[in-house]
Order: sequence, then C-alpha cells, then structure tokens
Amino acid sequence: MGHDGENVRFVPFGGQAPDPDVFLASVLDGWGAQQRAKDFAPATIRTRRSVVMSLVDFSGRYPWEWTLSDADEFFSHARAVRNLSHGSVRSYQGAIKLFCDYACDPHYDWCEQAARSFGQVFAQVVTELNRLTHAQPTEARPAKRPFTQAELQELFDLADLEVERILISGRKGAVAAWRDAIAFKTAYSWGLRSNELRHLQVVDFSSNNRAPYLGGHGVLRVRWGKSHRGSAKKVRSVLTVWPWSAEMIQDWIRNGLPRYGHPVSDLFPTSTGAIVGESHLLGRLRGFIDELGFPPGLDLHSFRRSYATQLITGAGFDVTFVQLQLGHEHAATTSIYSLPSPDYQRLALERAHDRTLQAAFGLPAPRRAP
Repeated sequence: MGHDGENVRFVPFGGQAPDPDVFLASVLDGWGAQQRAKDFAPATIRTRRSVVMSLVDFSGRYPWEWTLSDADEFFSHARAVRNLSHGSVRSYQGAIKLFCDYACDPHYDWCEQAARSFGQVFAQVVTELNRLTHAQPTEARPAKRPFTQAELQELFDLADLEVERILISGRKGAVAAWRDAIAFKTAYSWGLRSNELRHLQVVDFSSNNRAPYLGGHGVLRVRWGKSHRGSAKKVRSVLTVWPWSAEMIQDWIRNGLPRYGHPVSDLFPTSTGAIVGESHLLGRLRGFIDELGFPPGLDLHSFRRSYATQLITGAGFDVTFVQLQLGHEHAATTSIYSLPSPDYQRLALERAHDRTLQAAFGLPAPRRAP
C-alpha cells in the first residue's frame, strides 16, 4: 500500500484487468437504488448522477481517484467560468458529497472492490474546507422581485383584454387565454407556486364556516406543495383572503371549465386533457410583461412574492399567518417578504399625513379594524 496525494493507493491483485466504466456504472446504479429506497424522485436521482459524471469528465479521473483539488477546480469552474449561481454550485456540492458518502460507507463494499480492482479507494472530496456555506435564508437572485399593486392591476387587465382581442380577431384560443388569465389571478390570490397552481382541481376548494360570504371557495387545499429531501408532497390549507378571488374562481368553474367538456376535474386543463404547462404560462406572462414594458425581474413566482408582500406589508397580516398560508417551514423564509414595498411605503406615508391633519383639525382618529 502506498500514498498518492490525498488518496490511498493499494496494489491490486488478480488476473484480467477490470473495466472501470463497468464498475462506475455499478456504483451509480447502487446509489440510485439507495436513493429510490429513500423515496427521492427519479428526476432528482438522474440529476445527481449527471453531476457525478460531470466531475468525472471534467477531472478525467474516476471517483476512486478523485482528490480535493479535483473538486476545487470543478466547483471553481462552475462558479467563475460557467457563472452558475451559489444555489446551483451548492446543489452540485451536495450531489457529490452524497455520492462520496455512499461510496465510502462501510456498509457497502465499494471501497473494498475498488482497492482490489484498481488499487485505490473512494474518499470524501467535499468537506468544510471547500463547501459553500448557506448563510442566507434564501439564495434567490436579487433581480427577482414581486409585482407592485399597480403592475398587478395592469397585468390582470391586459390578460382579460387578450380574451376580447382574440374573439374580435376571429382567432382560436380565447378559452385558453381566459384560462391563463384566471391562472395568473389564482396564483396571486392564494400565493401558489407554479407546480401547486398547475395541479389544482375543483375538489380542492371548500367552504370556510367563519366566512360564509365566500361560498364554497373559502379554503383551498394545496396537495402539490414543495417536498423536502425526498419526502412526499406537502399538503396545506390556504384560507381565501379576498372576496373577489372567490367570485373569480366560481365564475371560471361555472362558465369556463364546461367549455372543456364534462366532467372536468382539473382546474386548468388543456384541450388534450392534460394540465396546462409551466412553459406555456411563462411564455404568456412574458408576452404581457413585454407589452406593458415592466422592469425586469418578474416571473411566475412573482405572484407568490406579491401575495406575501401585500399581506405582510400592505394589509398588516401577522407573519405567522402568512407563514402558514405559504407553507413555509421556517418563519425566517417568510420574513424575506416583510421588506417594505414601494406601495406599502406610500400608504404608510399617507396614513401618517392623515393622522397629522386629523390632529391639527381636532378630528377623532379613525378606528382600526379588529
């Protein structure tokens, strides 16, 4: 046995030289089986496997030959040359670390097989020395932002107008444009992520006995919430805040969905019977944003940002309530949205001026809503 840099080298025994590509495929297949046993999604497993193969291709070494220097150069290239975000690089590092943990685990015999076949063993190449720290509650790009209330109104008005424009022109697609307009309003009304929005069904709505004026749309049960580390989709109930939201979705269910046939269970179906695609909604949204000339930084998630910002800084709702509405595990994540928006600052200034004028003229201060 000898030492080669940071890895351990053994003298292999045996006759015919083993095929390293076949051995690597076996290790990756075993790792994939372990992740499936932990209920990770197939897409997650494929992504992690591709990251491992990227390091293999970049370094020109097999995983049992990797050193800390190989990992350092790979992550530095991803950040400095490919200009990947901190979140992407951290995801890469997490995938490599999980793979090395699996390959080095003594419960499996991969190190023993690598030593017999190639004279080297696996080693952990992602440590505290080269791993990015997760110091912020979010790694979202600073350019991403919520809609202002004025922008939301203009956007919703244009989305409604698009339906009329299609009808007047005689083109097809008026129902799809109506569906997309309702989808955008729904994303904002209940603070939904894109995947949560797309998978909504009619049966997900129910009444809230404390708010009978909302009819059968006082509560929305979100069944496709963001999962956490291989767990099942999170389920949460979101209370309807604005009466116009309940009226809007009720009108769509009564008058819009029947145009797709009977029965229709999905809230936002397509003419082929599938659910509306994220790329389609994003394309429609980008078209509206370009037409309106809004500043950059807006996407589908901006509806969720706007919902949280409006509840916290505009309407004065408690952060804990908004945390439950959004399905955040930690209040620190929700508090990101508590930064005052321009609309909130304007309203706060108006309220301060109103109090000053009322005091000057001796008028009683207005009662606050309970």
